[in-house]
Amino acid sequence: MALNVETLEKLERRITLTLSAKDIQNEVDVRLKRLARTVKADGFRPGKVPMSVVAQRYGYSVQYEVMNDKVGEAFAAAANEAQLRVAGVPRISERAGTEEGQISFDATFEVYPDVQIGDLSTLNIDRASAEVTEDAIDRTVEILRSQRRTFAQRPHAEAAQDTDRVTIDFEGKIDGEPFDGGRAEAFQFIIGEGRMLAEFENAVRGMKTGESKTFPLTFPADYQGQEVAGKEADFLVTLTKVEAQNLPEVDDAFVKQLGIAEATVAGLRADVRKNLEREVKFRVAARNKQAVLEALETLATFDLPKALVDAEAERLVEGARQDLKARGIKDADKMPVPAEMFTPQAERRVRLGLALNELVRANALNATPEQIRAHIEELAQSYERPEDVVRWYYGDAQRLSEVEAIVMEANVTSFVLSKAQVTDKAVSFDELMGNGAAAA
Repeated sequence: MALNVETLEKLERRITLTLSAKDIQNEVDVRLKRLARTVKADGFRPGKVPMSVVAQRYGYSVQYEVMNDKVGEAFAAAANEAQLRVAGVPRISERAGTEEGQISFDATFEVYPDVQIGDLSTLNIDRASAEVTEDAIDRTVEILRSQRRTFAQRPHAEAAQDTDRVTIDFEGKIDGEPFDGGRAEAFQFIIGEGRMLAEFENAVRGMKTGESKTFPLTFPADYQGQEVAGKEADFLVTLTKVEAQNLPEVDDAFVKQLGIAEATVAGLRADVRKNLEREVKFRVAARNKQAVLEALETLATFDLPKALVDAEAERLVEGARQDLKARGIKDADKMPVPAEMFTPQAERRVRLGLALNELVRANALNATPEQIRAHIEELAQSYERPEDVVRWYYGDAQRLSEVEAIVMEANVTSFVLSKAQVTDKAVSFDELMGNGAAAA
């Protein structure tokens, strides 16, 4: 009997599967006999339980198991015969009015779309580039200095200023009542680093040791402590100690403390440049990949399998729950997070995933072992023992597959940029790193 694949709507298909009731029963009998060899029951020795007892106790579950297996095998064979690329898990429902001795099921499922990518030469993409400046190196060296600074107590008559470390006692009240987290003793922070709200820093700046002050402070509406967000509090603060920072001189002795191979100031700057250039390379690559993905969206127009979108939305929901849990939210894993919130994001991920897979398939853009090795070795160079990092990656299949995906996406990015209309755009180091931060 010829296999009939019924098209329902867009990517949805239906196949009727017909099984022999006799074959199913024979398999049930075989499994029950196998089970009877080890099953235990009161009043019987192991392996001597009557088949009638075994069938009564386990017959339903074994039949359910056999039916699932047989339907799964029949569906896989039918999909293979029809050369269908099934997306997701089929929905199985039993059909009524089947001929005697047979059991029929309808398998309703979706197939992968025929992915068509438009003309890449019509895309207009800005390709970013950036350079490591001497100023960026200077600021990174300053970060290294600040990480090794020391503090010395100021005389009581000297006022607290930026870069000083202050020790304070404080208590805050809202409408005359204390609130959680509003009181502390011997609390330390460095003025000007932004750890405290600006109003708090402004109040402490200029105070002297032993001095107390009362001041108002309005918490931002988006403050992380929701119970005080948007409210005004009155704080009483007492300054108990002021310490001035002492930064080490940038000399060969300082460089030696950092463990730089060439223990000179020139060697330090060369090492910083190398690390920053590596970071810039990765960030530029990420920026250009994002530009390519956004451009590809305009060319990737095809129907999406709902099963894949739903599965991706559920993964995003689980990720959201894990994020809430990491933030200390109680019972985060039980919170009702509507999957519909993530549907647009899930649709975009599925669409781009299918588009990328098609580009890789059609243009042989898979990551090669040599590319994977080179990428891992480059990542490892920022660590003290690169060889250990390389072994760490190759010691886990999941980590290796993640690197493979990154390299594959880089191949796609390079391929698309080679076909598209590209405008090179220089990006400042500060813009690329974000907020002017430099990191070694």
